[in-house]
Amino acid sequence: MKIDTNRKEMRFKPIINSLLDQDAYKYSMGQAIFHQHNGKQATWAFKCRNAGVKFSPEEVEEIRAQVEHYCSLRYTDEELTALQNKLPWLRKDYIDFLRFWHPRMEDIQITTDAECGLRIRFNGSALNVSPYETPIMAIVTETHYKMSGQYLDMLNEFKANVEANIQGLKSGKYNVGVFSEFGFRRRLSFEAQDYFVRRVIEEMVEGFVGTSDVYLAIKYGVKAVGTMAHEYCMMVGQGYQERNPAYSNKYMMESWVQEYGILNGIALTDTIGTDVFLQDFRLTFSSLFSGVRHDSGDPYLWGEKMIKHYESYGIDPKTKTLLFSDSLDLERATKLYEHFKDRVKVAFGIGTALVGPVHDALNIVIKPVQFDGQPVAKLSDAPGKGMCENQVYVDYLRRAVDWRMCNVKV
Repeated sequence: MKIDTNRKEMRFKPIINSLLDQDAYKYSMGQAIFHQHNGKQATWAFKCRNAGVKFSPEEVEEIRAQVEHYCSLRYTDEELTALQNKLPWLRKDYIDFLRFWHPRMEDIQITTDAECGLRIRFNGSALNVSPYETPIMAIVTETHYKMSGQYLDMLNEFKANVEANIQGLKSGKYNVGVFSEFGFRRRLSFEAQDYFVRRVIEEMVEGFVGTSDVYLAIKYGVKAVGTMAHEYCMMVGQGYQERNPAYSNKYMMESWVQEYGILNGIALTDTIGTDVFLQDFRLTFSSLFSGVRHDSGDPYLWGEKMIKHYESYGIDPKTKTLLFSDSLDLERATKLYEHFKDRVKVAFGIGTALVGPVHDALNIVIKPVQFDGQPVAKLSDAPGKGMCENQVYVDYLRRAVDWRMCNVKV
């Protein structure tokens, strides 16, 4: 292999040391893309939502060096065996594909020409580049915190907060039922995320079922949690010119059931708005999917809407799961659990509040902005969570959704 003599040296130890240091839903979506949407092209873009945050040129240089290291990694046979054991719905042909897959620096552009000082874009086959999103976000956050000069203080404060949260859970101050850790992409550091997962297991915290991070799930013998993200609905519903994007959820659910049947059955409701999702979440899908995930908008209104929806089809809500995952901490989760626990199964995916910094957390995203040259957009249930580079397309998508809601009755 030719050695890149222009490769930058990292200031810090490598942030990503295994390709398994990855969110579980990237594998679930990756396999579905591999089988059904292979060859689709994708473009992703970075956005920092924090007002006033400015990445220095030195930070950008370190981020680039860390991403170059990430691109040098490959799966080992031992890792792929562990992956298939942890996620048994992954098929042999997809595992064999992963033997040859690796991140490529040629797909990724990292520059300083952005208002926040950091511009990241990557493009290529959707199958190849979709996995880049979450590890690169983890690299950005950890680099930013370590180059702040306050990392050790932040880590000590983080550990004290973890211990306080554990005691709150064990004492009954917090009562959240079933919960998982979802913080890989915005974690303070790998060290911090590892510390949290290890400590909740050591303390045998009741209700903790797993982590979205596959590497840590394997290391600690807990469940790897995660099914789908908005990108899948955007690709399947908006990345095909012949499809009406107001029916994105229908195409997404048909594709998911084709791939997994009744497995991986938590559907994400808010890619183009929950109300239009419910137009397609009819009896068959409501029965096949084991539950739904909340990621924007008022969680109480959403939960009541979902319970009413199940009841309208004669489905007992107590047989279904409402998974809440939007900007949660243990206090908010406790209130939601107390509100819904007697009427439906309740679960929580909690991220930044568990494994992010206690103060001044970065709010960053990397979102798909094109599939096969088509602009794509997310119409969240909450203002400000969408991201698209083509306002004309956003307007078109809104009109398509509005027309359907006003003129097509279930």
